[in-house]
Amino acid sequence: MTPDAALAALHAAADPVQAAAMAAYHRAPRVYLGVRVPVIDALADGWRAAITIEQRVALALALWDSNIHEARVAAAKLFTQARIRPDDAVWQAICTWVPAFDAWAIADHVAIAGAKRLVADPARIETVATWTTSPHLWTRRAALVMTLPWTKQNHPKPGDLAIRDQVLGWAAGYVPDRDWFIQKAIAGWLRELSRHDAPRVRAFLAAHGESMKPFARKEAAKHL
Repeated sequence: MTPDAALAALHAAADPVQAAAMAAYHRAPRVYLGVRVPVIDALADGWRAAITIEQRVALALALWDSNIHEARVAAAKLFTQARIRPDDAVWQAICTWVPAFDAWAIADHVAIAGAKRLVADPARIETVATWTTSPHLWTRRAALVMTLPWTKQNHPKPGDLAIRDQVLGWAAGYVPDRDWFIQKAIAGWLRELSRHDAPRVRAFLAAHGESMKPFARKEAAKHL
């Protein structure tokens, strides 16, 4: 599968009416084809099955560089797999994409892929830690979205608890940031954690809840 062939497949599935609606909704300045996510999923699944990991990385990088919305989503989908070996080049590609995030949809598709690579090698959390002080909003947000797997464990191991507490520390540092997307990310992380570790969420809200935006505080406590 060549980049030109992949892009041709995406263009063949284009919907101009949907593309106009997507451009208005996402607002980020790039080409929108109007291809729905299930179609992108199906295309990416076929490409992924037919090529090596090295070829997959090359294809994903080329799709990303096209700066077409659906191509960037497809690039992320090529990496959305729990078992990828070796995966260092995949993780490196994801890390190079993070500073280019400029809207939630592409950022979240990449974050799903990135989360799987973090679970595969939790030591990579130290790279993510460097994102938390970035001046770039979407890089800071990615640190919380990519670490969501650590909110979901019912019986975390000591190392997982250490990461959970590390991320809660990042979230505490984010609380003074009044940006809606940052507050939403804090709230989402806490809301998901509350299903599995309510005491930590209660402690966080006791310490920082009054400084959060009201909508974020309410969402974080939704399941308590």
